[in-house]
Amino acid sequence: MKYDFETLVSRKNVGSSKWNLMKTINSDVMDNIIPFSVADMEFKNPPQIIEGLKKYMDSCIFGYTEATDEYYEAVCNWMERRHDWKIKKEWITEFSGVVPALFTIVRALTKEDDGVLLMTPVYYPFYNAIEKNKRKVIKNELVLLNGKYEIDFKDLEEKAKQESTKLLILCNPHNPVGRVWSEEELKKIGRICIDNKVLVVSDEIHFDLIMPGFKHTVFANISEEFAEASIICTAPSKTFNLAGLQASNIIVPNKNIRKKIIRERRLAIGNSGLNMFGYKACEIAYNECEEWLDELIEVLYENKKLVEDFMKTNLPEVKVIELQGTYLQWLDFRDFEKDHKKLENFMLNEAMLYLDEGYIFGDGGQGFERINLACPKNVLKEALNRLLESVKRCYK
Repeated sequence: MKYDFETLVSRKNVGSSKWNLMKTINSDVMDNIIPFSVADMEFKNPPQIIEGLKKYMDSCIFGYTEATDEYYEAVCNWMERRHDWKIKKEWITEFSGVVPALFTIVRALTKEDDGVLLMTPVYYPFYNAIEKNKRKVIKNELVLLNGKYEIDFKDLEEKAKQESTKLLILCNPHNPVGRVWSEEELKKIGRICIDNKVLVVSDEIHFDLIMPGFKHTVFANISEEFAEASIICTAPSKTFNLAGLQASNIIVPNKNIRKKIIRERRLAIGNSGLNMFGYKACEIAYNECEEWLDELIEVLYENKKLVEDFMKTNLPEVKVIELQGTYLQWLDFRDFEKDHKKLENFMLNEAMLYLDEGYIFGDGGQGFERINLACPKNVLKEALNRLLESVKRCYK
């Protein structure tokens, strides 16, 4: 490989949220333990971004900064080149992250006690964006059939018909279950929502991270009708490991909806600008780092196969849910340990594995674990071997 996906950079004592969380759980955690929870990568950033930001720092002044034409051009070109989606500059509304954008969108487009649909189990900040704004979570539980999650469309339609339901926050690719929704599935979702005047907020932050054999479809790219009834949340952060630079692009084709979101953003935070290095890093990533991304996907695919093969050989009672998109592998431990709190205790205190417990994504996640595959292969192998040794010691 041209790029380095093998060197592990220690993130202890540098403010890493994921590493600090592990230390909070266990202050005596050993130096060789790496967390596999929060969705950022244990890979070095693309060298083009590092060198590009160094060069930028030599020539810039750290004053108030707005997006440039070059920035918008980079975003528009990326969407067309990688996703066959032609967007206009004026559709782009920048936020410091997709989660802050979701909080703003919920406030802008609903009122207190309105309902917001979620396909659960799902990324836990979705619940916060709804409940902390005094809206109601309406759950459309995904159905696990033969090792694959499916949408309960009958239930979705019934709940979309409720007068109080105003939004669906869609996750595509879905976090944590790893599904990449097909165009046919997205068309069914869109038809139900449009017919019932439910706006679709599609969180597509993982849309660049698609496993071989699968294809991502941008919800708004299906038709003009779908575009006018949706908001697409994107960012370079998952793709290029840039979460700390806090830049996301919320793409809103509908002018009236966009005005409401911008107005609420101004009311909530006043200044709408991003960190100047977030702008520049996004621009560099989209213009210069496509080859790095292609290699990253190869590495993630190999890590995915490593987990599948390891569990099949050593722990067949642990079901590996097919990973179609994201770098977050969803594992079903229910045949291994029925009590999800005992499972959590075993992971933290026996196996010393700091994953994301499935129950944090909703009741449907009880008994599951989410493991972050975006790490050097030797780190993942060590963790899997530690799991196996702990199982032999505690369960067999």
